[in-house]
Amino acid sequence: MRDTPPAERRSRAARRPAAPAANKHQQRTAATRHALLQSARRIFARDGFQACRIEDIAAATGHTRGAFYAHFPAKEDLFFAIFEQEAGRRIEEIRQVLDGCATRPERLAALRAFYVDRVNDRQWAMLVLEFKLFALRHPRLRPKLAATHRRLRALLRLEIVAESCDEPTKAALEAVLSGLSLEHAYDPLRISKEQTTATLGLLFDALVPGDTLPE
Repeated sequence: MRDTPPAERRSRAARRPAAPAANKHQQRTAATRHALLQSARRIFARDGFQACRIEDIAAATGHTRGAFYAHFPAKEDLFFAIFEQEAGRRIEEIRQVLDGCATRPERLAALRAFYVDRVNDRQWAMLVLEFKLFALRHPRLRPKLAATHRRLRALLRLEIVAESCDEPTKAALEAVLSGLSLEHAYDPLRISKEQTTATLGLLFDALVPGDTLPE
């Protein structure tokens, strides 16, 4: 498959139609939603998903429960929104990085760095663990969580990953990433930041070997 030059990819992106500018009401609404998401991210990680209260999330932004419910029907919906926001940010980040790579080896190295960097995000590791445990205790949420994961993974559509490893291999990589993040957050003396980074890097190299990539 022919590599698309970075300049051509940037040119295609520049030709996409710009989104219409938001009015003041839409801007205030978006700002409130963003503040609630940021507040919830901190409080979920601090207190746990089950223990945190909607009142605390809203109060931390200077709003009331009414403002919360104007944006999210329930606490679970807020967490899904946090998950999608963070995943969307990461997807856009890695897409921009890969668009700047001219060759497959460069894109592979960028993808490796992306995975390795994620292992040190302690807050995100705690958030994901909190919600997965909650979903396991409340089976009605499991299908929605799994469907959200699948949809977000489909959005990424990284050819370099699809050509290098199958879905079980990618799932194994994600599972080890979660485990390393948790173990480092729990006991950094047992497994340091440097060790988690090195371990995930070695695993990535083993599961996604560069010499199997087609030119």
